[in-house]
Amino acid sequence: MRAGIACATAMLTLAGSLVTAASLAEGPGNAIVAARQASMKEMAAAARAIAEMFDGKRAYEPAAFKAAANALGAHTGPALIAEFPEGTLGAPSGARLDIDQARPEFEALARHIGRLADALAAKAKTAPAGITADMRMTGPPMDGGSLLGKRPGVAQADPASMPAEHLLHLILQDCSSCHAKFRQRQE
Repeated sequence: MRAGIACATAMLTLAGSLVTAASLAEGPGNAIVAARQASMKEMAAAARAIAEMFDGKRAYEPAAFKAAANALGAHTGPALIAEFPEGTLGAPSGARLDIDQARPEFEALARHIGRLADALAAKAKTAPAGITADMRMTGPPMDGGSLLGKRPGVAQADPASMPAEHLLHLILQDCSSCHAKFRQRQE
């Protein structure tokens, strides 16, 4: 399971670092595109920090865990939706025009990521001095699915009842799903 977090974190890192010269060109909406790309980089850095703490690649520090979880919460949900207004999609942005055609799906995914990030931030408020067993992801995924997807017809678990590591994994899974559907690679 840790390999899945590492893979998803690597994908977020790559996505956050793909700012091209074209995206900084002059034109309408580019300030929004630049702000959106900065936000994505902040989310990638926060997710990477938490993943590295759980993977033992970075020392766990409650204050750093809280700051990273809060950063994820600040950039998801309604804030994420607001970063993708009409007219700022397509070139020079990496955001596909498909977002407008699938706006309800995009917004539902952004709200879901927000709920997960809010639950993670709530857990981080009372972060213990060290990573505890109840923070770890153990056993099968609690949302009725696998690491690759959810089983149809199975109710989702309440994010507040999930361990912090599992919440991070689900956030990364949602980010990967969103990027796969709504983000185009830029040369």
